[in-house]
Amino acid sequence: MKDQSASRLRVTTYNIHKGFSQFNRRMMVHELRERLRHLDSDIVFLQEVQGLHLHHASNHDNWPEEPQHEFLAEDVWQSTAYGQNVIYDHGHHGNAILSRFPIFDSHNQDVTHLKFERRGLLHCQITLPSGELAHCVCVHLSLFGRSRIRQMTALADYLESIAPDGTPLVIGGDFNDWRNRADDILSERLKLTEVFGGAAGRPARSFPAGLPMFRLDRIYVRGFAVEKAEVHFGAPWSKISDHAALSAHLLRHGG
Repeated sequence: MKDQSASRLRVTTYNIHKGFSQFNRRMMVHELRERLRHLDSDIVFLQEVQGLHLHHASNHDNWPEEPQHEFLAEDVWQSTAYGQNVIYDHGHHGNAILSRFPIFDSHNQDVTHLKFERRGLLHCQITLPSGELAHCVCVHLSLFGRSRIRQMTALADYLESIAPDGTPLVIGGDFNDWRNRADDILSERLKLTEVFGGAAGRPARSFPAGLPMFRLDRIYVRGFAVEKAEVHFGAPWSKISDHAALSAHLLRHGG
């Protein structure tokens, strides 16, 4: 007999390179918006989102007037959250979450370890169609191993304090974790499963987008079954960003 309480969720994570192609050759934010809409995901985790850049706005005639996360979400994802991490004279950038479902609450946790490398964890509580709250976190971790360990430990500490065992949880982002150390912390402490590798496998290759070699980007879940996981690489994705996008089809039973 079919479980009438089961619900499906599609999620995507993507480092959008501030709306520019690899090596910053072309502004690609309009093409990016079309590709994201083509995926038709319910929740999207974005890294390197440009909240404001006065120089780009003056140098590109078709640079969006609104922040990138609002431009990308327009008319499709009704709720958005943005975590401002890196601030400079002419603007700022950070992480964003786009959601078809209401965002009940959002919080940007500063996990900077090195002063020249600002990092944050954007946490949202999202109300699923079932009425259940799911914890969703968008991350972009350090390029340096010791800093990544500290940041993942901070992430585990934070979620253990607010998301009890069994609470539905999705973490998506650019972990910069080519040595796959995240599983030692996240899988053990938070009982998470990586959507490509399972509980004890290997994440997908996601960088560079033209022909991925390094396993940098991840989607971790708890409380969901993974029906399918996909890597979006090669043309046209490789013309939009230096990272591939990752998607997962999830199934939630009951509540």
